Amino acid sequence: MIEVRDLGVSRGAVPVLRGVGFSVSAGEALILQGPNGSGKTTLLRTLAGLQPPLCGEIRGDPEDCAYAAHADGVKLTLTVAENLEFWARVFGVTGIARALTGFDLEALQDRVAGGLSAGQRRRLSLARLMVTGRRLWILDEPTVSLDAASVQLFASAVRAHLRGGGAAIMATHIDLGIEGRVLDLAPFKARLSQSDADDGGFL
Repeated sequence: MIEVRDLGVSRGAVPVLRGVGFSVSAGEALILQGPNGSGKTTLLRTLAGLQPPLCGEIRGDPEDCAYAAHADGVKLTLTVAENLEFWARVFGVTGIARALTGFDLEALQDRVAGGLSAGQRRRLSLARLMVTGRRLWILDEPTVSLDAASVQLFASAVRAHLRGGGAAIMATHIDLGIEGRVLDLAPFKARLSQSDADDGGFL
């Protein structure tokens, strides 16, 4: 589904990771690990096509990826159902019932998103994944603002996605109970040249 070869990524003009390589097939999950600032978000944004790689190769269909970042990205003036219907239309998907059920949003579907709690907005944001029709989910700290019950809803949604032939690449600091390979980014940390270090002071 996706193959990465000798990939380098940068934050601004400063190299963050070099030599990253892995592949993820249908039904697989890859979990990125590393401390804050290790390049997890930068790598995920690059995989999602939101920024160009510094070097290397990403093999896969960018149109088959759905990216969920830290920001909820919901339209606050629309209801829960209207938000999901909007994204379903964007991706050419019919029906939002599975997304409402999967993230326990049925009772909230007529509520304006601006009136939701932080955790409820996060559940709505993640529910959008289920109306994209995309097979590769790229997830950056997806459980932010979620309580324990909601974390389990999310984990169940990911497991169902994998069973259905989807795949996931995620950065998370908590154990979701999802079987998958772990990729520690520490060995891929880029060594800065003196010019890189000097430029970084002006970013």
